[in-house]
Amino acid sequence: MRIGTLTGGGDCPGLNAVIRGIVLQGEKEGYEIIGFKDGWLGVLENRWEKLTPENVEDIQREGGTILHTSRTNPFKEVEGFTRVKETIKTTGMDALIAIGGDDTLGVANRLYQKGIKTVGVPKTIDNDLSATDYTFGFDTATNIAVEAIDRLHTTARSHHRVMVVEIMGRHAGWITLEAGVGGGAHIILIPELPFHIEEVCRLLTKRKEEGKTYSIVAVAEGAKAARGSEFLSGEAVKKGEIDAFGNVYLKGIAQVLEAEIAKRTGIETRSVILGHLQRGGSPSAFDRFLATRFGVKAIELVKEEKFGQMASLRGTEIVSVPLKEAVGKRKLVPQKLYEETVINSR
Repeated sequence: MRIGTLTGGGDCPGLNAVIRGIVLQGEKEGYEIIGFKDGWLGVLENRWEKLTPENVEDIQREGGTILHTSRTNPFKEVEGFTRVKETIKTTGMDALIAIGGDDTLGVANRLYQKGIKTVGVPKTIDNDLSATDYTFGFDTATNIAVEAIDRLHTTARSHHRVMVVEIMGRHAGWITLEAGVGGGAHIILIPELPFHIEEVCRLLTKRKEEGKTYSIVAVAEGAKAARGSEFLSGEAVKKGEIDAFGNVYLKGIAQVLEAEIAKRTGIETRSVILGHLQRGGSPSAFDRFLATRFGVKAIELVKEEKFGQMASLRGTEIVSVPLKEAVGKRKLVPQKLYEETVINSR
């Protein structure tokens, strides 16, 4: 049996561990594994390489993906589905394992509905995929953000400043919440709960009046102002181009907050955008272990012919769930969880 695999969307710590798990478990079952280069683009262009235990040895330690990635959407390309079918035919591929987030797995689900034998592995540092408790990459990204906040405490304290740190999270604030609480941020702003700039500035001013000489504000890149606020981040934040899945490249919320806080409170304020630092570097032990288990499970799903399914972490067990369940609804931070944890950080 010949099985193809690909990594799509943003790079993520743990991708190589999944690839390694697929290859090693695949060899154990007597399967041949091929890896498509640059995500769905490689499938469209029929670009791939054979993956063996020798060329995946020790890659679980490395960040990024040896297969490289792209944000290509086959269904937005000319004759995209026809080209995908042609690649499957010419390669003699029996099944395809897609490793990615909502967009990549959304394509895999659509292909399955059209008769292509696909299996999914959940990947996103945002941890916002439904039907799984955790996605690999999230733990690494959160630890990187915590370390950054820890370092910002010392410089903020030294200069009596407010430091605004922007953390990845377009729609969901999981990284910002956990890193903010873990790093002791004094204000945490996430996309799920629109904020009032007036309240943010009131809290910062109150801290200063109480003799607290510095503050840390952790803000998710997708955080937005509430209706009725004088400050509307949707208008103030510069937005870039749109990718093939309709996602806007976000940038600027920390810089906008920096200017607004300084103007409204008179407190010296600086901003830091962590950006792609959160994606880079070696994955944590947790992510290496989880990603490896996902890779092994993906091969099991192929062996059992459970196509249209995705590997999922439920408690401590790796189970399978329908792909449509994973991409049908985004997993967001519940307000109750936010209130339980953030109240202790102020």
